Amino acid sequence: MKPYVRAKLSAAAILSILMLILVSSCSLTRRLKDNQALVRKITIKGVSEEFAEPAKNYVDKQQQPNSAVNLQFYYLFSRNGKKAIGEPPAILDTNLVEFSRLQIQKFLQNKGFLKAAVADEIKVKNKKAELVFNVTPGTLFKVKNYKDSIADPKLVGLYRSNKSLITHIKPGKRYDEDSLAYDREQFYQLMKRNGYYDFYRQYVSFSVDTALGKGLVNVDLQVDNPENKNGHTQFTINNTLISITGSSGRKRGRPDTLQLDSQFRFVDFSGKFKPKNITRYIFQKKGQIYDIDNQTLTTTRLSELNVFRNVPSPTYQKAADSSNRLDTKIDLIPLKKMSDRVEGEFIFNSGRYGFNLANTYTNRNLFGGAEILQVKFNYSILYDNAKEQAAINNGIQNQDFRIGANLTYPGIISPFNIHSLGRFGIPHTTFASNFQYFYQDGLVARKSVINSITYDWKPDKRSLHSFTPINIEFSSGKIDANAQKDLLAQNRFSYIYLIGRTVFTAGSQYTYTRNYSLLNSYQNFIYFRGSVDLGGNSLALISKLTDAKRDTLGQRTVFGQAFSQYIKGEADLRFYKSLGGEKQFIFRLNPGVGVPYGNSNQLIFEKNFYVGGANDMRAWLPRTLGPGGFNRATYYSDDAQRARFKYLDQFGEIKIVANAEYRYKITSNFFGSKLKGALFSDIGNVWRLKDEVPGGKFTLATLPKTTAIGIGTGIRLDLDFFVFRLDAGFKFKDPQFSGSNQWVLVNHLDELFSSGTFKNNYYQNNGEKYSFMQLNFGIGMPF
Repeated sequence: MKPYVRAKLSAAAILSILMLILVSSCSLTRRLKDNQALVRKITIKGVSEEFAEPAKNYVDKQQQPNSAVNLQFYYLFSRNGKKAIGEPPAILDTNLVEFSRLQIQKFLQNKGFLKAAVADEIKVKNKKAELVFNVTPGTLFKVKNYKDSIADPKLVGLYRSNKSLITHIKPGKRYDEDSLAYDREQFYQLMKRNGYYDFYRQYVSFSVDTALGKGLVNVDLQVDNPENKNGHTQFTINNTLISITGSSGRKRGRPDTLQLDSQFRFVDFSGKFKPKNITRYIFQKKGQIYDIDNQTLTTTRLSELNVFRNVPSPTYQKAADSSNRLDTKIDLIPLKKMSDRVEGEFIFNSGRYGFNLANTYTNRNLFGGAEILQVKFNYSILYDNAKEQAAINNGIQNQDFRIGANLTYPGIISPFNIHSLGRFGIPHTTFASNFQYFYQDGLVARKSVINSITYDWKPDKRSLHSFTPINIEFSSGKIDANAQKDLLAQNRFSYIYLIGRTVFTAGSQYTYTRNYSLLNSYQNFIYFRGSVDLGGNSLALISKLTDAKRDTLGQRTVFGQAFSQYIKGEADLRFYKSLGGEKQFIFRLNPGVGVPYGNSNQLIFEKNFYVGGANDMRAWLPRTLGPGGFNRATYYSDDAQRARFKYLDQFGEIKIVANAEYRYKITSNFFGSKLKGALFSDIGNVWRLKDEVPGGKFTLATLPKTTAIGIGTGIRLDLDFFVFRLDAGFKFKDPQFSGSNQWVLVNHLDELFSSGTFKNNYYQNNGEKYSFMQLNFGIGMPF
C-alpha cells in the first residue's frame, strides 16, 4: 500500500475519533439498574450567584454531574470500571447528598452566613436526578472591630506598618473565614521576610466574638511568643557553603575547595564549575537579615541555570554563639553534562506527505560557567503524488537541510559595565550560527547563513526583552535552467530576482514580550509580543562613505555583493478569558508587515510572511494560501509550471491573521492523562505590497473578499510536562475562488469526504486534488 493511501486511511480514523468525542448521542442512562438514577443537575436556591456557584463545588465529587463525553468514554473504553478511562456515572447516593448538604452549609457559614441552614431535595425523572439545595441564609455578619493582640512588642510595629498592605479583614466588610486564613498566611510571610527564621504559623490565631447581635462580630488577631520566651528572635545570614556533587549525586574523590571570601566556601566534587557564576545568583548575603523571598529567589535562579537537577531549599544551622546568625548550606547535583534528543514529525494531506527528522545535542557547563552549547540538525522532505509533480521529480516536492549551533552564557557579555539583571530572571547572551540548504528539484537550490548575538533579560516578573544588536545574513540561490527559461519567457523577472539572487545584510532585531509567564494559567490576561527587524542601514552608510560600486541592477554593493535594506515588524496580541475550571476562550490578532527600501525593492525571500500549518490558518498546509485572491490555476500556463513553483509563490510582505479558540476539558483520566478539546476559527491571509500577481495586492477595498476563513476542532493529550495536539481544520471560505464560490464548505458540503463536480473540476484546472480538511499534529498549544 502506498504511503499516501495509508495516510488517507489514518486521516479517516483520526477524524472518526474526533467525531466520537464531539457527538455523544447514545443514552447516558443505558447501563443503570432499575433502582438507580444519574445525577444530571445541581441547583442551589436562596442565595445569590456569588455564593451559589462556588457552593456547587462542595457537592461530593461522586454526585457531580458527568459531562456527556466523559460518560461515553467510560462506557466505551472502561469495561465497567476494569480500566480507568473516563469517569464513572454519578449515581445518586442519598448518604453523599446528606454529606454534600452539610458541606454547603459549612461553606456558607464560613462566608459570613453564620446561622445558615440548608435543606436538600431530590427530583428524579427517567432515571435522571436533580439535586436541589434550599438555603435559609439568615443574617449576613459583618466585621465591627478588628484589633491585634501581639505578645512581642517588636512584631507590633512591624505588623502595623504593613497592615494596610496585607490584610483582607476590614471593619464594615463581610466576615469571611477565608480572609482569616489569608491574613494568617500573610502575617507568617511578613515575619519570614524580616529575619524571623523560627516563626511558625501556629503562633497566629484569631478570636471571634459573635455575641454582639445585629449581625456584627469582633475579630482579634492573636500572636503568641515561643514557649518560655519573651519574644521572637531575628536572625541574620552568616557563612554559606556551596557543595556540588558528581552527576550521580555521590561525593567521590578529592573536591575542588575554595574559600572565595568572608561568606562563601565552594566545594566542587565534579571539578567542573567556576564559583563566580554560581555565587552571583545567591541573593542571601552575609550580614543581611534572613528573608524567605531571597531564599526562594536563590533556588529559582540556580534552577534556571539549567545545569542542576531540582535545586532544594538551603539548609540552615544556627551559630553556636548567641549572635543569632545562620550558616547556610546549598547542596547541588549537576545534570548530565551531555545529552542528545531525537524528534520526528509526519504530515499528510490529499496525497502530500512528508517527514521531518531533528536531532539536538546539548553540552551543559561547557567552560565551567554554566554555559550551554546546543548543536541542532534538521532534515525534512515533502512528497507530492500529484501527477505533474511526480513527472517532474519523482514525487519529491522539496528537501530542507538545516544545521546550527547556539552557545548560551548566563549573563550579559558586553564591553560596558552593566548592572546585574538577574533578580527577575537570569539574563542570557546567545551566540548563534545557522546554515540552511533548501532544494526543490527543477526549480532552485538556496543556501543561507545567519550569524547573530542576542541578549535576553527580564526587567520584571512579566516582561521579557530580547535584543539582537548584530545579525548578519547571507543567502544565495541557483535557479534550474529550464525554470529560468520559463520565467524569462513570461517576463517574470521578480521571481528570478527573488529566489535566485545572492544577497547579504547586517541588521538588528528587538522583541518585547509581556505576560509570557501566564500562558499556562487559566487567569484573565492580555499577552503581547512585538518584534522589529531592521536591516541594511549600517551597510548603506558604509557604501555611501566609500562610494561603493553598483551592480548591474543599480544596487550598491559591499565587498562586491549587493545588500538588502528593509524594516519588518510583527505583533502577536492575545486576550485570554477564563470561563471557569479548565475552560478558556482565547482571541488572537497577529499582523505583520515588511517593507524594502533604500537599496532594495524586494524583501529577502526568507523575510516574507506565509501562512498555513499548525499554528495559524490550520485548514491549509504551510505556504498554500494567498497572496490575497491569487489563483494558481489561471496564473500559470500549464500544470508543469504550476507544480514547479508550488510552496514558493504563496507569500507576501503583509500578514493579518486572527484566531478565536475555545478550550475545554473532556476528561481528567484518559489512559492516565488529561484529554482536552478545542473549537476554533482562523481568519486571515498574506498580501503583496505591489501588484505583482493577480489579486495579490493588499487594499482595504478588497480585504473582505481576499480573506480566508477556516473552522475546526481538535483534541489535546495533556501529559503535564508537554501536550500532544491534533487539530482538524476545514476550509470555510477560500479566497482563490470568486464571488459566492468562495464559501466552499457551504456550497460543497456533500463533497467533504467524497469526490464530485467541484473536486473534479479543481483537479482538471490545477493538476492536484482539493482537500477541505487539513490534519495538524503538534507538540504544545498553537498559541
